[in-house]
Amino acid sequence: MPRRVIVTADDFGLSWAVNEAIEKASRFGILTCASLMMGEDAAADAVRRARELPSLRVGLHVVVAAGRPVLPADQIPGLVDDRGRLDGHLVRAGFRFFFSRSIARQLEAEIHAQFAAFAKTGLALDHVNAHKHMHLHPTVLSMILKIGSEYGMRAVRLPYEPPVGRSFAKLGTRLSSVAVTGPWAALMRWRLKRADVRHNDSVLGLGASGAMDEDTVLGLLQNLPEGTTEMYFHPAIEDDPGARRLGYRQEAEFMALMSPRVRQAIEALGVPCLGFCDLV
Repeated sequence: MPRRVIVTADDFGLSWAVNEAIEKASRFGILTCASLMMGEDAAADAVRRARELPSLRVGLHVVVAAGRPVLPADQIPGLVDDRGRLDGHLVRAGFRFFFSRSIARQLEAEIHAQFAAFAKTGLALDHVNAHKHMHLHPTVLSMILKIGSEYGMRAVRLPYEPPVGRSFAKLGTRLSSVAVTGPWAALMRWRLKRADVRHNDSVLGLGASGAMDEDTVLGLLQNLPEGTTEMYFHPAIEDDPGARRLGYRQEAEFMALMSPRVRQAIEALGVPCLGFCDLV
């Protein structure tokens, strides 16, 4: 298969520093796509910027855990904590989504509200994915496929990373990632094909999430898989203290998106940089 690259920034709308990095990387770097969080404080600023960036393809970053919801807390009491934030414990949240009917009803309402909020922006929906890759969860994916069909969703991120290149620093990390995400990604691939929803063939950045600096990206490009590969980033023009606690190096990821060396490496490979809407 011919090789193609989609370059995505997640967490659009999280903060001014993230939005500024995404705008600059779209105008002057290699960024082609951004995934928008509708419930975060800087979402309106992100939408304003996106309207002024016609070459930036914008998708919906569905947030069902570890973030801010769109609906008021009293409408989704089973999903939020006493601060009104969605549960940050992903495994616990996943079990509740699957086993509790009342939680599932609230989850569906929140996902629907996020799609509706995106539609109100007037932006073209390039793709859909989920914060923390929670759309690997079969319940979440079912809801995204159902609701997305009502809003013209045509493409979804497939969070599968082949165990090659410099994306994984340690053998243990590589094996655990493949063991945990591999079966769910295979199921997702089958379900997306069955629903006639477009998707990338692989991602680069799963094993180096928050650490996609220039050297890491250059190493990954040396082992670029066949087909359509999405490289995704979490850029900001300056590191957020909370992100540093997670080990994220947002400023280094922004600099990778702006790097002349990275651009030259992509040009040397002769691969086009696309959006999900370009997939056929």
